[in-house]
Amino acid sequence: MSRTLRGVALSLLAGAIAALGQAPFDFPAAMIVGLFLAMDIGRRANTAREMAGVGFAVGFGYFAITLHWIVSPFLVDAARHGWMAPFAVVLMAAGGAVFWSLAFYISRRLSPQLWMLVPCWAGVEMLRAYIFTGFPWATPAQSMVDAVAGQSLAWVGPHGLNLVLLCVACAMAIAAYRPIAQRLFVYAVVAVLIWPLPETVPAPLSDTVLRLVQPNAPQHEKWDPEKIGIFYNRQLAFTSAEADPDLGAPDAVIWPETAIPWGLTYAENVLQEISAAASGTPVILGVQRTEGMRHFNTLIALGPQGQVTQMYDKHHLVPFGEYMPLGDFAARFGIYGLAPQNGAGFSAGPGARLMDLGPLGRALPLICYEAVFAHDVNAAPARADFIIHATNDAWFGTYAGPQQHLAQARMRAIEQGLPVARVANTGITAMIDPWGRMTASIGLGQAGYIDAALPLPGAPTLYSRTGDVPYAALLGLLLALGLLRARMTHRTLRE
Repeated sequence: MSRTLRGVALSLLAGAIAALGQAPFDFPAAMIVGLFLAMDIGRRANTAREMAGVGFAVGFGYFAITLHWIVSPFLVDAARHGWMAPFAVVLMAAGGAVFWSLAFYISRRLSPQLWMLVPCWAGVEMLRAYIFTGFPWATPAQSMVDAVAGQSLAWVGPHGLNLVLLCVACAMAIAAYRPIAQRLFVYAVVAVLIWPLPETVPAPLSDTVLRLVQPNAPQHEKWDPEKIGIFYNRQLAFTSAEADPDLGAPDAVIWPETAIPWGLTYAENVLQEISAAASGTPVILGVQRTEGMRHFNTLIALGPQGQVTQMYDKHHLVPFGEYMPLGDFAARFGIYGLAPQNGAGFSAGPGARLMDLGPLGRALPLICYEAVFAHDVNAAPARADFIIHATNDAWFGTYAGPQQHLAQARMRAIEQGLPVARVANTGITAMIDPWGRMTASIGLGQAGYIDAALPLPGAPTLYSRTGDVPYAALLGLLLALGLLRARMTHRTLRE
């Protein structure tokens, strides 16, 4: 095998090892080992171009494994869309790999020293969270949600934790050629970071009891006219079921995203029936609604007579899934087939907002994909008492996708110091405490409900106050120092 092919193979392997840190594998040590191997391979590159190749191969190996679930939406109607699935995996993996390739390339252009890769890599991961509406899925920090390191999300958020992990991986790569004492010190730091989060004192619980309903409607059956009644009646039965004698009657019932197949405009009798099943207890559920020609993915709260008392429209939509980018812009030139304003796909709501649920407190609603974005949660107009995450993870398959999505909801709990009531159509439904621990849950592919006491919120976290600004500034400073040093070196060589 040639040196080039061997380098590509080793780089792909490094990325694949790092991917084992993510759910459903959940080996946080593998994440750090994979990052370390990637850096060690990169340091052997002779040019910035070779360095970029290493970054692309590492990224491709990583994202091909972590994002393999992306085939699932195309297999819902396999006869029509199944042929696209392999292309989706390749394109998603390549798209993520381009970011990592850019980091490796810039780092070598700025400095031959390995440490420069740390801010460059962390910087492109932050860029990946924002650019083109963002897609921070499977960021390295996500692998630490069950480890001690994951608790640092409350202080530094996902991008700060990425920086920590990359610093440690870089230190491992440097220490690998240093005396044994230095290596042992770095290994001890790694051991602390990846140590499983101990089951210490249970989270303090409030007196509020929420009933979380999981109907388990597979996506290929969800809108089937012959199955619609089955899933709807199942949710009604779970809603009207007897209360847990140890907890008492629930104070609210929560159904998942798009829980009913009827649009809000035509659902008055349905909403009254739902409230009757809840005996007047508030019910929060997902529904689609229209406003003129625009369509919205909405979460509503029902009063005792089935009246809508609160409403939230999803504002961070999935590009190419819920809408076509630049669709409204294209409509200015007479191309209406992609325009949300003409009913093509969904329109975005005005932004993050709170739902005032009276005695239950104020809830921050997140619909499906919105739980992926730490900065969107930070954009709430005020601090909530808890977060509601209503989702339909049936699109994500029955293996890695839903588990990774759950991990991100748990990250948002830690970052904000808030409990999360997560309700998923096919799972995983869970009550999550402010430390990201699940206090109650329903597994994948199960129909059922749980009554769970809502954990009390923690104190406002540092990250909830600062957001990503300090880490963006720090990364910018480190990159500026690298650029300054590169220019000084270039000037010295010219002289």
